[in-house]
Amino acid sequence: MTRRAPADDFDDTGMRVSKPKTWAAGVPGVSAALKQSYDQMGVRRTALTLLRVNQKQGFDCPGCAWPEGDHRHVAEFCENGAKAVAEEATTRRVTREFFAAHTVGELAERSDHWLGQQGRLTEPMLKRAGSEHYEPVSWDDAFGLLASELNALDSPDEAVFYTSGRTSNEAAFAYQLFARAFGTNNLPDCSNMCHESSGSALGETIGIGKGSVLLEDLDKADLIFVVGQNPGTNHPRMLSALERAKKAGARIVAVNPLPEAGLMRFRNPQRPSGVTGRGTALADRFLQIRLNGDLALFQALNRMLLESDAPDALDREFLDAHAHGFAAFEKHVRALDWDDVLEATGLTRDEIAATLGDVLASKRIVVCWAMGLTQHRNSVPTIREVVNFLLLRGNIGRPGAGVCPVRGHSNVQGDRTMGIYEKPKPEFLDALAAEFSFEPPREHGLDTVDAIRAMRDGKAKVFFGMGGNFVRATPDSDVTEKALRSCRLTAQVSTKLNRSHAVTGELALILPTLGRTERDEQASGPQFVSVEDSMGMVHASRGRLAPASEHLLSEVAIACRLARATLPGSGIGWDAMERDYDVIRDHVSRVVPGFADYNARVRAPSGFVLPHAPRDERRFPTATGKANLTVNELEVLRVPEGRLLLQTVRSHDQYNTTIYGLDDRYRGIKAGRRVVFVNPADLSDLGIADGATVDLVSEWTDGVERRAPAFRVVAYPTARGCAAAYFPETNVLVPLDSTAEISNTPTSKSVTVRLIPA
Repeated sequence: MTRRAPADDFDDTGMRVSKPKTWAAGVPGVSAALKQSYDQMGVRRTALTLLRVNQKQGFDCPGCAWPEGDHRHVAEFCENGAKAVAEEATTRRVTREFFAAHTVGELAERSDHWLGQQGRLTEPMLKRAGSEHYEPVSWDDAFGLLASELNALDSPDEAVFYTSGRTSNEAAFAYQLFARAFGTNNLPDCSNMCHESSGSALGETIGIGKGSVLLEDLDKADLIFVVGQNPGTNHPRMLSALERAKKAGARIVAVNPLPEAGLMRFRNPQRPSGVTGRGTALADRFLQIRLNGDLALFQALNRMLLESDAPDALDREFLDAHAHGFAAFEKHVRALDWDDVLEATGLTRDEIAATLGDVLASKRIVVCWAMGLTQHRNSVPTIREVVNFLLLRGNIGRPGAGVCPVRGHSNVQGDRTMGIYEKPKPEFLDALAAEFSFEPPREHGLDTVDAIRAMRDGKAKVFFGMGGNFVRATPDSDVTEKALRSCRLTAQVSTKLNRSHAVTGELALILPTLGRTERDEQASGPQFVSVEDSMGMVHASRGRLAPASEHLLSEVAIACRLARATLPGSGIGWDAMERDYDVIRDHVSRVVPGFADYNARVRAPSGFVLPHAPRDERRFPTATGKANLTVNELEVLRVPEGRLLLQTVRSHDQYNTTIYGLDDRYRGIKAGRRVVFVNPADLSDLGIADGATVDLVSEWTDGVERRAPAFRVVAYPTARGCAAAYFPETNVLVPLDSTAEISNTPTSKSVTVRLIPA
């Protein structure tokens, strides 16, 4: 039975605001997951589908990248994972009749929520030059058009090949191989906008741009920092891991400008105490830090460690054997100004000293973080300082300790491992050249921000998106949309409708693809794909549902057929790779380190773990051959009087740019998204009433006014001087040119704003 999509957009006129919650999950989480699933899939399909999520013979959740352990529950999914599955396995369909009834302009006026709720795309669609409607097109004609436009470019570098984090390892490898065989390294991806700062900092300091912990390390930790992260909404299964860590004796320190329900108390719905009892209190200490104060906090902790008279404050044996740069680091940190620290963090010296007590009492420390750390101008120095903190006590390469950047999308880390990167290492290109007998381009390509600049300036003319919603994931919305509209051709590989289909080049293609939940049948028989989770585990994913339409192609097939059409004489065996994904994995085993015997190892029930030299051997493949302690300048972020520092956040009814609904249950928001959370004392100082309607106007040195109109003010216990609002509605406030040093990630967590009464 096909279930109906909402007839029209909701608006914010019926919005209700209540007190924020002080605990997460429990029966309400189960109820919300099942209701959304039933609405999208019906009862029987819900049961058949959810029981396969994250199972050893099932499919990987298309939501976050949190890992699964060896011992899995029958229901190995969270509320937002269930919502992600329901959105993909929905019985709603977007057909040619839908596109005949709606112009591109009309679709551009619809909300993100409404577009996503229409259902699965069912056949390739083409918007011709000068037309306002998409119309059906055959796959052969679609690939023919793409090949013609790509081969007509003056240079391969006039094409941009974007990738979202849900793309499988096999599809990502084939896709990057095509782009490089075509002649460009223009391979921006969603990592450029989220954890690029983590990769940059970790690559420099420990030699590998990935986390160093496995799931079992959380069970062994004495102390876990959760910094700039809201696991209750963005990685809910992490709460179970934190609960286990607590029961094993770990202490948890939450560092965040917002008090998040998931870090206060967790009612695990798979335990009786989570259903009928109070659940588990998680954070032992909450440091309500001012936005962008994390560098100052960790630098202060590092100075206090250096000055401590505790005999084991520093792991001198580890530092002497494995660390480089201690003298310069020590000189810099000992000169730290405490007044700057207190202003930057908004914390008291006693709060920081008490946290040092937690540190000194712990032998094994893990620091977890997410985009609250990665989307500031100084994000790379901040994460380098976190590494300094761990190195001082030898907490890398020790069980129960290490760095834990928690990635957002389900295979964003695997895509990078497979070569989706605009700055590939020479060793990777050498291996590609040897395996496929062609010379890959060596010049670095465009990341996401630079790709937008290139399209804006007419230097890139074809945009190809392998998944995702590029328009809504990127900063400076007006500039991004104008950039895409200036292209000759835009093409989107998608499962569902989103705003990127309504912001098009002169020509536009929608290429519908299989989802994770669906069977993938190729000429050699049923196929499976693989993914890499946030902790470097690689495992298989097998969909079981019938495809949403007979006209869908897998992402692997799309990449291979595009390559055949565009590069008919390349000599690369695209047919064989499309026919049997084992062929791709055999290629990967010879190109990508750590994937030897890929086909056999990935068929193990739990997959396999990739090697990580700092974790496994305390070997650091950096330029110095050691872990690098770094000097990081502290610049206190000061805002003018009458302004606030805004961070963009997700609601609980949202995953990345996908809007599941209009509620944020944990923050007390019902039926609305255009809200701005502000501390009551700041509202009093500004003379703005709780419930007032304001425009958000960001302030930057370029003098351009960027305005997000009509936001309801919500008095909320944020850190003083700080505010929060949902993205993508506030992406318009972030300039394209405001990016993190080194990583070039948009600074979406450090936006100076005025609140202008509407």
